[in-house]
Amino acid sequence: MSFFKKRIELIKRYGVIVVIALFCAILMWVGQRGQISVFSNEGDPRALSQGSDEHPLISLTFNISWGNNKVHDILKVLEAHEAKATFFLGGEWAERHPDIVKKIHEGNHEIGMMGYAYESYLDLEPHEMKQDIQKAREVFEKLGFEERHWIRPPHGQYNKEILEVIEAEQLEAIQWSVNPRDWENPGTNQIIDQILDETGKGDIILLHASDSVKQTDKALEVILPGLKQKELEFSTITELVNGSKAKITQVE
Repeated sequence: MSFFKKRIELIKRYGVIVVIALFCAILMWVGQRGQISVFSNEGDPRALSQGSDEHPLISLTFNISWGNNKVHDILKVLEAHEAKATFFLGGEWAERHPDIVKKIHEGNHEIGMMGYAYESYLDLEPHEMKQDIQKAREVFEKLGFEERHWIRPPHGQYNKEILEVIEAEQLEAIQWSVNPRDWENPGTNQIIDQILDETGKGDIILLHASDSVKQTDKALEVILPGLKQKELEFSTITELVNGSKAKITQVE
């Protein structure tokens, strides 16, 4: 009987080991799946709006479609606080201001696209969207930025058809989760309060660096140290995507 008891104990012991090994294998598989791009080609088109709250990463993003003055003030503040960001540039604007594009890049910031003419894609046919994207891509390639992965639809306006065109062009749409509407110049304190109150792990903040914004650079002088005090880390969109699982906005 003792022999059979020992056999049963061994079977139980190895059974537990097998179950634990299987459980670990499943966890590893899930972890590897989490490292796959958040933009799968399976299913409906999607747009990234927020990263995971499991990581302290946040992304400052700036749109630029016109003007060549305020961007310098914003770059100075970012440099002073050692904060990196992702700039979404209109292709037509970038074509006119290659020196500023170079300065943004040299500041260790990431560069994304907003098409070429900065005309809402809701007003364009699919072939016109494609032409606009390809024209913008040609501009950035001439400026030495051949691998652009991220695009923000002009004016932030999109639908399923627009996302399908973006996906067909092997680009990925980026939206946001925090929007203080700084282009309306609502007041420096309002911009500061909204961002500091609403921003948490994984958030993508929408700001602007066109000449229409009059208060953003001053607001950043308070926002940047304030976000650091919340133990949040500034990252580019690429770092946000690679460093976490990301939330997506799906279009029905």
